[in-house]
Amino acid sequence: MIAHLRGRLLAKSPNQAIVECGGVGYDVAISVTTFSALKSEGAEVELFINTQVREDAIALFGFAEMEEKRLFEKLITVSGIGPKLGITVLSGIAAPLLVAAIKGSDHATLQKIPGIGKKTAERVVVELKDKLEDMISAPSADPGFHAGPAGDDVLSALANLGYQKAAAQRAIQTAIEQEPALRTEFEKLFRAAMGAMR
Repeated sequence: MIAHLRGRLLAKSPNQAIVECGGVGYDVAISVTTFSALKSEGAEVELFINTQVREDAIALFGFAEMEEKRLFEKLITVSGIGPKLGITVLSGIAAPLLVAAIKGSDHATLQKIPGIGKKTAERVVVELKDKLEDMISAPSADPGFHAGPAGDDVLSALANLGYQKAAAQRAIQTAIEQEPALRTEFEKLFRAAMGAMR
């Protein structure tokens, strides 16, 4: 089984990466989160790989972070969620927010993810709620914290980097006050918030 790839990134799109290792190009299905984390084409990249073997194909699913791979592997144990839907789920919501939604039995958030209906959301919570204790979830925001989806994702990312929640919230709000357009741009808001933290 292929568990890890390191090589030159030949091409990438929001759901696919082609990585050349030793003269062989591997076609890897990826999430939007991993796509955002990948360097530019031609650069050396590393991906953690989950290999799925079927009668008619071998499919590779790649992740920039081991945590995302572990969450994917838990997701595909749920009845009704195959590897393709698992990647779609991880493209529709950041991993820490997904973990928080499952732990908190937040069916409404889960149903906003493409491909997840009411029954599947309920199954995900029932089957995974007690299996995610060791996974990092997004901190719940204070009621006064309104920074939109990008702000919530940035708060989660800063918390995962070890910053205190209150300080991270202040930095995000400062960045948005200075430039309101950042509210919808995760990467720019993340950089601006990091700058405000220093």
